[in-house]
Amino acid sequence: MDGAHVSVVIITRDRLRSLLTTLTRLDALPERPDVVLVDQGSQDGTPAAVRRGFPHVRVLELEHDRGAAGRTVGARVVRTPYVAFCDDDSWWAPGALSRAAALLDAHPGLGGIAGRVLLGPEGRLDPACAAMATSPLAGDLPGPRVLGFVACGAIVRRAPYLAVGGFDPRLRIGGEEQLLATDLAARGWPLVYRHDVVAFHHPSALRDRAARRAMQVRNDLWFAWLRRHRGHVVRVTGAALRAAAGERAARAGLVRAVAGAPGVLGQRRPVPDWLERDFRALDRTRVTRSG
Repeated sequence: MDGAHVSVVIITRDRLRSLLTTLTRLDALPERPDVVLVDQGSQDGTPAAVRRGFPHVRVLELEHDRGAAGRTVGARVVRTPYVAFCDDDSWWAPGALSRAAALLDAHPGLGGIAGRVLLGPEGRLDPACAAMATSPLAGDLPGPRVLGFVACGAIVRRAPYLAVGGFDPRLRIGGEEQLLATDLAARGWPLVYRHDVVAFHHPSALRDRAARRAMQVRNDLWFAWLRRHRGHVVRVTGAALRAAAGERAARAGLVRAVAGAPGVLGQRRPVPDWLERDFRALDRTRVTRSG
């Protein structure tokens, strides 16, 4: 099996210019992967432009923006065993998809691969990848075991991804990966980090940084309330309260988290003890690094 057995799913909304660059880069890959584009209500003519310029790309049009959950819409229609995600401002390096497919073939118990994401024209390593590369989690796996990933640099095994429900639609974009990685791990589908599976990400200048920060704060709280054990929930909530006292975006995220708390807490399902221990090991690593 090779890269031809990996499909690429892209989500987009009103970013045609950067999307066309992404599609051109994907077209140049030696693997020639099938590409599914999930357009989430664009008003800039994206679906028609893609159908004209890239007729081999399957375009799915959604009426509304579903955030990260749009990726699951795309994953449902592909027929390959593996799904690689792209944003409309990211693409895969030549050979990355073939390498990922070979790893997943060789390790049938592996749920997915978190690749190395290089940022901007200068190719800076994404800080999340630097952290994953030094994961302390043990496992007889072809790379450091991780409990998170960068979505635009990840390849997942399609069947377990869909079995756990894909990306939670409540989280939209901003730290949405951790809940998915956790639910895969809890079902026995670990993820590993691989430095030789490379994606490029040129973040769009159109991003609203304050809105993204607020979403991240909300999602971090919701993740803790949904899956982490009580002691961590208390610590994370306290940290969010302190941040909110001095930062407007953090305050907005906290308000949104509290507003959605009844529905989130009603679906609380703490992880097994062994997985909570893994999270504590990662928490200690983060504290040591920041200190």
